[in-house]
Amino acid sequence: MDASRTSTDFQLVDMALLTDDEACTGGSDSPRPQRSEPVELPEGALVTLCLVFRLGRDVDGLAYTETRVRDGTVEAAHETQLGSFRAGGPYEIHLQPERLPMGHAAFGTYEVHGVFTDRHRRPLASAYRRYRIAPETAPGPGAGKRSGSQTSAV
Repeated sequence: MDASRTSTDFQLVDMALLTDDEACTGGSDSPRPQRSEPVELPEGALVTLCLVFRLGRDVDGLAYTETRVRDGTVEAAHETQLGSFRAGGPYEIHLQPERLPMGHAAFGTYEVHGVFTDRHRRPLASAYRRYRIAPETAPGPGAGKRSGSQTSAV
C-alpha cells in the first residue's frame, strides 16, 4: 500500500484485501509495511477491501473512487459512497465483496489507484496498490498444506 495524505485532516491507517472471513487490523496506529511486489491472488477468489482511516475534522459525503488498470488499459472504475463521519476514528469500512475474474485472459498484474473525496469532490487522500491474478493451483499431494486465509496489505 502506498498511501499519501493530500489533506492533514484525513489519515489512511490501513488498506487490505481480505480473503475468506479475515479481520482487518484497524486497531493499530501504524500502517502495514509497504510491499514492493504485488499481492498474488488466485483466479476467482472472493476478496473484500478493508479501509481504515482517521479524521481530523468532520467529513460529509466521504467517497472512495478506484480505477483498476491492467497493461495500460483501464479495466474498471468504481465509486463507493462511504457516508458522513465525525472527527476521530479509527473508522473501519469493508467494501462489498468482489469475485476476481477467472480464466487465462484475467491473469496478470493489476494496478489500483484510489482517491478519497468529500461531498464537494475535493481530494482528501490517495492510495495505490497492486495485485496479480494467478491460476488456481490444481489439487495435488501438497494441497492440504496450504493455509486457507491470507491477509495482504495492498
